[in-house]
Order: sequence, then structure tokens, then C-alpha cells
Amino acid sequence: MISKTRITKETDISISLKLAGSGKSKINTGVGFLDHMLESFSKHSLIDLDINCVGDTHIDDHHSVEDIGIVLGLLIAQAIYPVKSMERFGSANIVMDEACVSCDLDLSNRPFLVYEVDISGKVGNFDTELVEEFFRALVLNARISTHIIAIRGKNKHHIIEATFKAFAVALRRALVENKKIGIPSTKGVL
Repeated sequence: MISKTRITKETDISISLKLAGSGKSKINTGVGFLDHMLESFSKHSLIDLDINCVGDTHIDDHHSVEDIGIVLGLLIAQAIYPVKSMERFGSANIVMDEACVSCDLDLSNRPFLVYEVDISGKVGNFDTELVEEFFRALVLNARISTHIIAIRGKNKHHIIEATFKAFAVALRRALVENKKIGIPSTKGVL
């Protein structure tokens, strides 16, 4: 288990992560919908997570959501780099009722995000635009090239949950041990 704490004027965040876990989580972000999404991420990635955040949610949820993405991304990077004896690439199409979301990723040490999930408005009190902010913060700090594309769907909750699950499953598949491959790059380093 590795841990990181980040304190700013807007948030006080502590996260512990076990990459080769069993999907157990204890999550308290102060943003109920995000708690639900992060529990789903933990379960389907098999990454154990302990997340605690006290943020300025009296203003809105933006700082908490983005800063959690930053800290989680930094911890994932710490856990995976240098990439060695891992598949490196992961892909998943996840269906949740009428929604289907695709995620393809590369543990490339070169961050990039393609995010084509066209939703707006709210799910309960949660601003749906914050999902992109979360993933941008996470993948830039984890240094993962990630493409998340909504294939179909109408229900915003279903689309967002399929997004978190697709990322989780793609990441789990990229992290699969493969001792035959050594460093999964013709350059010899990632």
C-alpha cells in the first residue's frame, strides 16, 4: 500500500492505494456520486483504495473532484513506473443497460486524453462536466494515454458509471503481468 497526502487552500486529500489488490475500498470524498464512481472503479480495477477528502464543497464540487484525480493519478504513476513485465495496453467496452462506453489506454508514460462523452447537466447534485475534469487530472498525472468514448446511451448516471467501469477494466487489463515481454517497448524504456 502506498499513500499520498495533498493539502491546498481548497482541499485536504489523503489516498492510499494497493495496485495488486482485490477491489476493496473505503471512500469519503464529500461528493456522494463521486464516492459511488470511485467504489466502482476500485471494484472493477481490483485496486484497493482508501480515499478521504475534505474540500470546499460549499462552493461546488470542482476542486474536490479534480484534486482527487490529481492525487490518484500521482499514486498510480508511482505504482506502475517504470513499466516492466506488464501488458501495457488495455481495452474495454462496458455496457450498463442502454449505455455503452469504450476505453482504450496505454501505460506509455506520455499523458494524453481523448474524451468523447457528450453529456451535460446534473446527476443529482453532481455536475456531469466534472467527469472529464476528473479523468483529465488522473491521466495527466498518471501519465497514461487514454481514449474514452461513449458509444451510446441516454441515462447520464449509466453513461458515467460505464465510463468509470470501462477505465477500470482497461487499466486492470493493462496491468496484467507478462514476464515474457520484459519492458513492453522497442525503445527499451517507458
